[in-house]
Amino acid sequence: MKNITAEEQLAKSGLTLPPAPAPLGVYKPCLIDGKYLYLSGHGPVQNDKSLIIGRIGRELDMEQGKLAARQVGLTMLSTIKTNLGSLDKVKRVIKVLGMVNCVPEFERHPYVINGCSELFAQIWGEENGIGVRSAVGFGSLPDNIPVEIEALFELY
Repeated sequence: MKNITAEEQLAKSGLTLPPAPAPLGVYKPCLIDGKYLYLSGHGPVQNDKSLIIGRIGRELDMEQGKLAARQVGLTMLSTIKTNLGSLDKVKRVIKVLGMVNCVPEFERHPYVINGCSELFAQIWGEENGIGVRSAVGFGSLPDNIPVEIEALFELY
């Protein structure tokens, strides 16, 4: 039985990638160093290029936060596909840093970031799609987005 590729897995999922965002500051959305791909922090870009907005525990609940994190993951996939041509060039996820814009009382940051981590596991499989991770809370994020995520990947 043939292994399913990341591109095939994305097609099978029925999910659509939003447009890859252009940098709004002085940075590169992604950088390749040898066999490593670094992705800058990404926000939850929707298919119409708008951002999901709101703080977890105020405008958004935990489930909406998890969906926003999944949308960030889709945005990251879009950046990879736009800049590398194919998700199949990624061998594995090495590290994910998830930042959650939330009220001080909120403590379920890992649950929210699972929205992205579960997506990566679906695309690259559990062995290669799950890396090390940090999930932390912030008092604010740019434009009041609920989640920002950066990641490091190993390339073939």
